Amino acid sequence: MKTLGLIVNPVAGMGGRVGLKGSDGPEVLRLARERGATPEAPRRVSQALAAFAGTGDPVQWITCPGEMGEDVCRGVGLAPLVLSSIRGRETTWEDTERAAGLLLERGVDLLLFAGGDGTARNVCTAVGSRLVTLGIPAGVKIHSAVYAVTPRDAGELARRFLQGGLRSVREGEVMDIDEESYRQGVVDARLYGYLRVPVEDRYVQRMKAGGVASEAQALAGMAEEVVDSMQESEVFAIGPGTTTRAIMERLGLPGTLLGVDVVCNRRLVARDVSERELMDLTAGRRVKIVITVIGGQGYILGRGNQQIGPTLLRQVGKQGLLVIATKEKLASLGGRPLLVDTGDEALNRQLSGYLRVITGYEDYAIYKVGHS
Repeated sequence: MKTLGLIVNPVAGMGGRVGLKGSDGPEVLRLARERGATPEAPRRVSQALAAFAGTGDPVQWITCPGEMGEDVCRGVGLAPLVLSSIRGRETTWEDTERAAGLLLERGVDLLLFAGGDGTARNVCTAVGSRLVTLGIPAGVKIHSAVYAVTPRDAGELARRFLQGGLRSVREGEVMDIDEESYRQGVVDARLYGYLRVPVEDRYVQRMKAGGVASEAQALAGMAEEVVDSMQESEVFAIGPGTTTRAIMERLGLPGTLLGVDVVCNRRLVARDVSERELMDLTAGRRVKIVITVIGGQGYILGRGNQQIGPTLLRQVGKQGLLVIATKEKLASLGGRPLLVDTGDEALNRQLSGYLRVITGYEDYAIYKVGHS
């Protein structure tokens, strides 16, 4: 019997409809309730769990007490095993992390969680890449590429994964923004890590029908393409992400998953550099900047790679940007443009237009770039 873990952030999304742009922190929740906010998460989780109704699938549900999962499970006719050591009311982010850790210990086949970017961060902190996970979108902020498009999609995807219809997983970015800054009109997003999420089976079938190489082959091809282009004394700033990590692995260098690394003559110059360090290391040199696409959203600059700042970008110019992305990531954008958010409007406009995206070895796509 397959086991499915469920964690519900019961206050996720409460600040949205009352104009608070988030639900993080007790003071924000108090204000949301004063403005008449009601919980959104239970309704959305019920929509996801409807995919399992009447299927007869042999699934053991493991969840938290009360509002953190038990209530909604019983409300749709499921009889879950309840983690009694977790409190179910007046919950905090510590409860989410603890629950995720307990479900990791139990070895669930899939961890389904409902919330927003803050919840995704908590789950990422607790389980990292050790579990396959999937988010039910219920929060105000959904920047992370670990959520299904809709709650119903989450339920259907979870059911098919447990049935064995979906066999592949990918690493999705966990993003979050500072809510207080966001309320002041400033978007300050950061990349916090990665969660393993199922790959939607229908898309994989389309890749095969079109003759596209597997993701592993595509990553290897992109890495080979970039490495082959490296010229003597040319400095390469390698941005964060699992896609760019393939380049460091091809070079046999100890890169950082979430930072910016500097390479010259195929040797590591510095790891996880700051903007100032990057400027010092590239001063007076020929420079290429290697970046990738945040899946499902399209950002190539300004999300998780702010170390690559406006000054260097102006010096390098559009011609110095090497954007690498699998065709799956580009397809996930649904035709929307790639995005840049450097903090400098004039530079954003300068970088807009069209860029060549490396999608494999000697394989490219010309893709439109816009700005936020």
